[in-house]
Amino acid sequence: MVAAADAQNYAQKLGISHGLVVQELGWDEDTDDALRAEIEEVSGGEMVDVDSDEVVDAVLLWWREGDGDLADELMDAIGPLSDEGFIWVLTPKTGQSGHVDPSEIAEAAPTAGLTQTSTISLGSWTGSRLVQPKAPSKQR
Repeated sequence: MVAAADAQNYAQKLGISHGLVVQELGWDEDTDDALRAEIEEVSGGEMVDVDSDEVVDAVLLWWREGDGDLADELMDAIGPLSDEGFIWVLTPKTGQSGHVDPSEIAEAAPTAGLTQTSTISLGSWTGSRLVQPKAPSKQR
């Protein structure tokens, strides 16, 4: 569990701001409820789930060792993502049950057409930010 002030700081670190539509994937009993609540408070709405047909600004993907094929999951997550949207893959930290080696994310991201831009610490979770590469501008 995270203290409220830390959770708010974490929501800001994740780039969550008021009005963003955030999709949550991979929720389970071990997810950080304080962080989830803070994201909803900062964004001003509930996170949407996999069944939503909304275009989303951010995806929060809780991912653990044994959850399956990360590249496949990332490709599915891109579907409703806006052009400027981003995906946070949240994995348990080293030594925690379900820890995912960072190389797994580094390998899965380009397979799904994504680029990893940063990694941050979020209590007992590590967040890896993935974005869709910008298309080169066509200037003549």
